[in-house]
Amino acid sequence: MNAHLAPELVIDDAPARRLNRAQLAGIVLLGAIGLFALFGPWLVGIDPARQQLERFLENPSLAHPLGFDQLGRDMLARLAHGARLSLTLAGLSVLSAAIPGTLLGLLAAWRGGWPERALAAFADAVLALPGLLLVLLLTAFTPGGFWPLYVGISLALWVEYFRVVRAAGRILLASPHVEAARLLGFGPVYIVRRHLMPELLPRLLTLMRFGFAGAVLAMSALGFVGVGLQPPTPELGVMMIELLPYYGETPWLIGAPVLLLFLTLLGLLLLAPEREAA
Repeated sequence: MNAHLAPELVIDDAPARRLNRAQLAGIVLLGAIGLFALFGPWLVGIDPARQQLERFLENPSLAHPLGFDQLGRDMLARLAHGARLSLTLAGLSVLSAAIPGTLLGLLAAWRGGWPERALAAFADAVLALPGLLLVLLLTAFTPGGFWPLYVGISLALWVEYFRVVRAAGRILLASPHVEAARLLGFGPVYIVRRHLMPELLPRLLTLMRFGFAGAVLAMSALGFVGVGLQPPTPELGVMMIELLPYYGETPWLIGAPVLLLFLTLLGLLLLAPEREAA
């Protein structure tokens, strides 16, 4: 999760390019998954925790397209609620990491001196711990809790934003157009909004894509090994570990959360610009 990213710190003044086919496909795919997560639980209209033991591993039908799991729970309802929970938690974690990481990176680049050294030392201390280990340390206090998982993922992700924004910001602040803006008396808010953010935004969006993918994978992995959210919570990793013993009899059940996770990561990958993908 704490990948050592080193993007090129080069200002690109080329005009924005149109979206290619792969990016359009990624947008459509993620849009469809987002709509399923947002409206799926409402459209299905079935309690994902409702058990009907007489429908143990019942095959799919028109009324229930994915059938029922080992406890007679509607699989489509659980998948819809699991998609909403996993994607919402991943999105909140990314935003909670991106906003303070970006602000602290700008502060360090702008002020320099001891504030920069203190923030850099704190970031290095967090970076010394592997991301999943940091999440595991927090979830160990309250296993199965929502907030430790959310806070742990956010803490593991914010360092990437801080390091990239700090490094790029120092170069941008020394550029001639920023120096000219300072001499003309423009304040920090204008300089950040007009000169820094347009150059930092592509890098931040790239980090957010990778961070979102990493958060979804981290939650699924923790749920799969039993230290994340706990049953009967409909979460993708939890669903995988619950359905794993029955993969021989009903492979479509465990295939549903695996396919949803795969399509989410594929959509994020397809959003990469041509230069980044190359």
